[in-house]
Amino acid sequence: MTPVFLRDKVVNTLVWQYVGVTSNRQEPEEGDKTLGGAMYKVLIIEDDFVIADSLKSHLSNWGYEVKYVEDFKEVLAKVTDYDPQLVLMDISLPFFNGYHWCKEIRKFSSVPIVFISSAGDNLNIVMAMNMGGDDFITKPFDLNVLTAKIQAIMRRSYSFQGHTNIIDYNGVLLNLGNATLSYENQKIELTKNDFRLLQVLFESAGKVVTRDHIMAKLWEDENFVDDNTLTVNVTRLRKKLEEIGLEDYIKTKKGIGYIIE
Repeated sequence: MTPVFLRDKVVNTLVWQYVGVTSNRQEPEEGDKTLGGAMYKVLIIEDDFVIADSLKSHLSNWGYEVKYVEDFKEVLAKVTDYDPQLVLMDISLPFFNGYHWCKEIRKFSSVPIVFISSAGDNLNIVMAMNMGGDDFITKPFDLNVLTAKIQAIMRRSYSFQGHTNIIDYNGVLLNLGNATLSYENQKIELTKNDFRLLQVLFESAGKVVTRDHIMAKLWEDENFVDDNTLTVNVTRLRKKLEEIGLEDYIKTKKGIGYIIE
């Protein structure tokens, strides 16, 4: 193992990590780093770019898609645009600290947030958890330990067993947390009916879903809905899907209903 020392600007101490020799490096299981073939995305919010670059390089080697924030006035915009499956968050940041950003992210997303900080006393750890953090890793840390923790969180959050935040079907990702659909690095915002319609189809992907079943799911609280209303909603949604390259994604089974294949 070769030690690599990185200086933490905030507390002026050395942050050490160990980079494993290639021959001893354990490759991750495919399920640890992908969403049905699409790579998990990790966003690093760390103002020491030497550390951020090191984390990005290491996690990229493990098969993750990684970016880090460069403009700390636009943290929320970066989270929204990139739509990561996990966030690594430092506490001491320019303008606002990591607690603030964690609290703001929690207003619209349940993405796992792991704090990485030299301030590893009990008070800071408790504060991080109370603000919505999922884990806390104290600097200095071993990169392989960090990777193992990330893998464990990914498995818990995106195992597709029971409730999950993201449903993946053939590389198309439906985010249940923020009602968005992503495909090949493009994302569209969904209306309430768009979202409900896609959720019903994704949950029965590869199978025909009847019009009656879809209408019951979309308008369960309404006594009467014109059958044509569903047709209008499907047509509008298809146009949105075409904008991100998903032409003919929702197929009509005449006289029965709809299917995604």
